Amino acid sequence: MNDRLVRALTADGRVRVIGVNITQSLNEAKRRHHLSALATASLGRAMSASLLLASNMKQSQARVNVRVAGDGGLGLVYADAGFDGTVRGFVTNPQFESPPLADGQQNVSQGIGHTGFLKVMRDVGYGEPYSSTVELISGDIANDVAWYLASSEQTYSKLILTEIIDRDDSKSAVRVAAGLLLQIMPKATLRAARTGNLSQEDLLIQLETKSDPQKFMDLLIQGKEIADVMTELFADMHLDILPMSKDVQFHCPCTLDRMLAAMKMFGEEDLRSMIAEDHGAEATCHFCGEVYRASTEQLNSLLMELQVEAKA
Repeated sequence: MNDRLVRALTADGRVRVIGVNITQSLNEAKRRHHLSALATASLGRAMSASLLLASNMKQSQARVNVRVAGDGGLGLVYADAGFDGTVRGFVTNPQFESPPLADGQQNVSQGIGHTGFLKVMRDVGYGEPYSSTVELISGDIANDVAWYLASSEQTYSKLILTEIIDRDDSKSAVRVAAGLLLQIMPKATLRAARTGNLSQEDLLIQLETKSDPQKFMDLLIQGKEIADVMTELFADMHLDILPMSKDVQFHCPCTLDRMLAAMKMFGEEDLRSMIAEDHGAEATCHFCGEVYRASTEQLNSLLMELQVEAKA
């Protein structure tokens, strides 16, 4: 299964359906951050949620980040995704682990905690980003993001975020990770009055039925692509897949040049100390785990740039 995000409409355009598969991207995040099974599941749900939210934005450079901070042992779970299908993220306590649930699923709610906040920040691609924060209601991320959409955007939503992670300690891997977002479109009640298919009440009942996590997972386990999963789930509701699908990949725009530019902010005194005492510098990107090393020559170049700028 390829990592892909697919958008569609159903119920005569009254319901938006967005599906995303992030299996390969989550395996990459797990490898880079050396995540425990619990941290992998939690970050995967945040990554899926951020991609699903970003898919509804308009500008190609638009981004959404999801920050989940609870009183559990994982600490901050942070994911950042773009309209372009790129996603990245990290967990502040990546090695934290706890026993799985009786059905074998990871106990994400326990890892995150039940007391804390979910913050969603949207960068539309121009102007200042805007954000909204809600209290956690469960810690499993899916319910918390659905609550955010209902309380902050007054949008009825059903959200499935799920994964299967093999627990072999030596070769632990993500077998499948995906998400599904169902949303009643604005003014759907007015549309319902003009169509003879489903009343608003019937539509809500249908969406409750369609948002069955087990059926969603069963279809994914069969190896079906996300578009095929969506088509099968909504076979009786005339799903129309939109020509707006895109590949998804774990990607971080960090570079050595960006790291060096950031190091200039330390100032001359700190840079001289790095040169004299450490004979260079090392920095690790929180989002992707990439390690960058600056030589004494590069640090001296930064010093010269600061001195020239000070004289200008």
